Amino acid sequence: MKKLIVAGLVLALAGCDSSTPSSQPLGPPEPGVLRVLAGSELADMQPILDEAAKATGVEVKFTFSGTIEGADTLAGSAGQFDAVWFSSNRYLQTRPEASKRLGNQVKIMNSPVVLGLTKDAVTRLGWEGKRVTWAEIAEAAGNKAFTYGMTDPSASNSGFSALVGVASALAGTGSALTAEQITAVTPGLTKFFSAQTLSAGSSGWLSEAYQRRSKEVDGLVNYESVLLSMPSQLSLIYPSDGVVSADYPLTLLNDANDDARSAHQRLSDYLRTPDVQRRIMDTTKRRPAVPGVALSDQFTQRDLVELPFPTSHESIDALLSAYFNKIRRPSRTLYVLDTSGSMAGDRIEALRAALIALTGADGTLVGKYRGFRGREEVTMLPFNGRPGTPQTFVVPETNPQAELDKIKNFAGGLQATGGTAIFDSLIRGYELLGQPDPAKFTSIVLMTDGANTNGSGVGSFESSYGGAKIPVFTVMFGESDSEEMQRVATLTGGQVFDARNTPLAKVFQEIRGYQ
Repeated sequence: MKKLIVAGLVLALAGCDSSTPSSQPLGPPEPGVLRVLAGSELADMQPILDEAAKATGVEVKFTFSGTIEGADTLAGSAGQFDAVWFSSNRYLQTRPEASKRLGNQVKIMNSPVVLGLTKDAVTRLGWEGKRVTWAEIAEAAGNKAFTYGMTDPSASNSGFSALVGVASALAGTGSALTAEQITAVTPGLTKFFSAQTLSAGSSGWLSEAYQRRSKEVDGLVNYESVLLSMPSQLSLIYPSDGVVSADYPLTLLNDANDDARSAHQRLSDYLRTPDVQRRIMDTTKRRPAVPGVALSDQFTQRDLVELPFPTSHESIDALLSAYFNKIRRPSRTLYVLDTSGSMAGDRIEALRAALIALTGADGTLVGKYRGFRGREEVTMLPFNGRPGTPQTFVVPETNPQAELDKIKNFAGGLQATGGTAIFDSLIRGYELLGQPDPAKFTSIVLMTDGANTNGSGVGSFESSYGGAKIPVFTVMFGESDSEEMQRVATLTGGQVFDARNTPLAKVFQEIRGYQ
């Protein structure tokens, strides 16, 4: 019997963290093999799928992707896949080119997106034993009565579902949100998101970041399953006006061959048997999808109101665009960029292209939502044997193109020469930023293709760090010292991204989910 293989190949920007299983190329169709494009959170289903492989003879090969990336993939050429398995198909169904690819859909489990707060915060807010609405939660957030973390809606479905849920509840129409209603709900959304102090491209990294900062951040907006699985016990708030839930439909693609259709049927039938549904519930903390399988005691709220989901791509686009450019806290981003002699040739070209893509040159949906945003302050600090001259750009909320063109021209003019003073430059970056602005998401991106050859070493940076709450997202490129990059990311509460086998432009876009 073949064992389960989790490929973990990131097609575009997977919205996955470094814990995602390693890549493995997909092969051609095989009998008994189901090649599945899936959300990265489904990696926790591996034990269940191992058992399924033994029981059904169906081997699953996962390729992990974010929902928006998945929609782009389905809208293009997705012939290497037999099925998709995201937390929801609702976004895919708003894209006609992707929707027409979807065949038989079998719901396997579900998990609502809710608010989890510390018991102290719930007591302080007077919410113990009380059902509150999203409007009440937004009002308390606007009054700075609590703080929370949430994933980026363009990178993770939990953040996307939260944004849709709050907006739909605030609209209060009982029907799907329309593009015309975005302006009316913007003030309430702005109040709600003013309390967001943590952003992340994945639920896993968000949970880890919260553990590090639990004394400063009161809670998280995330899947119920994630909140129930966390070491820090949070009190779950189920808004009385409704939630948006993930229902995880295992979906056959219309052009799948007969072998894949048979494998999909056998696997989905097995996963919906009562015993397996209970194992899924116990293992992943997700609710069963099959009627008659009783909820365990960990689910304190049994009956949930499901909020309507937007039915058009136009309304989703209007909501996401408003969120990034008007509603959420603006970003303050510093790029510490290696322009040493070893970057000459293809490497400096890749760096130029990666930065230019963030100015809107990437015409994909991912590129649209992961570029530089309205109200964002962007500082570029190139370095070689010493820190270079920093240049700061402020992207306006409206008519941003002129400022984006300035960033594009700056990126196009980067030249490779000289040595590599990584840590002197990183120390200079912290000096430039000073204390983090509580009204902005502040972060540093450090990209280098080699070892430090000039100036201070990593130890000097660690000694001078001082605990500033500005994460550094390090990018390994070329011959980067992976140990030093990990030390910097760990110390500052950042994350390591690997651009040695993934295009640098895609890695830079992925980092945007954390900024």
